[in-house]
Amino acid sequence: MTGEAVLFVGLMATFAEASLQIVRASPIRKIPGSTITTAGTNQHMQAHGGGIVEVNNVFYLIGENKLAGSAFQSINCYSSTNLVQWTFVNELLTLQSSGDLGPNRVVERPHVLYNDATSTYVMWMHIDDSSYAEARAGVATSSSICGDYTYLGASQPLGFQSRDLNVFKDTDGAGYLLTEDRANGLRIDLLSADYLSVVSATYLYAQDYEAPALYKSGSTYFMFASHESGWSPNDNIYCTATSLAGPWSAWADFATAGSNTFSSQTAAVVNINGVVMYMGDRWQSTNLMTSTYVWLPLTISGTTATLHNEVNWILNIAAGTWTTGPSETTPEAESSTNSWAGGARILTCSSCSNASDIGYIGGPSPGGTLTFKGISSTS
Repeated sequence: MTGEAVLFVGLMATFAEASLQIVRASPIRKIPGSTITTAGTNQHMQAHGGGIVEVNNVFYLIGENKLAGSAFQSINCYSSTNLVQWTFVNELLTLQSSGDLGPNRVVERPHVLYNDATSTYVMWMHIDDSSYAEARAGVATSSSICGDYTYLGASQPLGFQSRDLNVFKDTDGAGYLLTEDRANGLRIDLLSADYLSVVSATYLYAQDYEAPALYKSGSTYFMFASHESGWSPNDNIYCTATSLAGPWSAWADFATAGSNTFSSQTAAVVNINGVVMYMGDRWQSTNLMTSTYVWLPLTISGTTATLHNEVNWILNIAAGTWTTGPSETTPEAESSTNSWAGGARILTCSSCSNASDIGYIGGPSPGGTLTFKGISSTS
């Protein structure tokens, strides 16, 4: 390494403490769609369908725990000072014996706003039964971002269905709930002054989209959303307006058409010291706990939003800038320059490059080993 920390939004991210100390003054490299192994659990990070909140130069990621599948287990919070190394902090809401947070329940897309007037963190989330027949929005509060949250209950806002949801805090401090009403469309609703209830409708998109996220650039609002395709990704879309009440522009793709938003679904759009970052979930429906996180720089220019795929990209948090990362190579495990021992051996693999791979790595003593030789990095 040469003074540049590496963020594997994917491959196991366990780096030396030295990287943690210098990262805000040095660039970090992000690799979208990989696994993040966190301190405190030594497991892949379980914060799906959520977003990042920054408090006093610490980033907090709050999302769904999918370790045991789709049913509610907990809402988790992780912290990082550099977006590289993540540490499990707390289960904000936990499984109860019954009720909305009980067994076989659906609790999805938790998002948090800080209410300045009440000094309270307010979480909104989708609450449902296993058949998705209830379609309600739940509310919880805490005095600290990663503390224990008190669940206050759930309802259908203004009497309408609520499934995928998100929240938005405008520059004037007003809070809004973005919510999918499958019977009527996608809604923007104004929250009460304490953010604990919905008081009025602001706008209704007649189209039935899900996974909403709202971002404001200058005087322009950007609404991002997903078509409905179950756990499978699609070409997510956006539109713009200068007022939340509209009129809104026509919907358009923001990622490359046909890319299925680089195999992801919108979770949030956040600002990292001036860099706009798209946060998406790459759902793995057959094993939800393995779902990964696709975080990419989102370019905002006037009323246009553009997302390009990056194998890796470098974020300089202190400077508020990003650049494309260096090119990468893919070493072959079975290359004659490598060595293997202890029972590891070449196996036939029709779907692998060169139709072969190295198997029987690890296991009982002596344990198969594979050694890659001549691997180096200038980052």
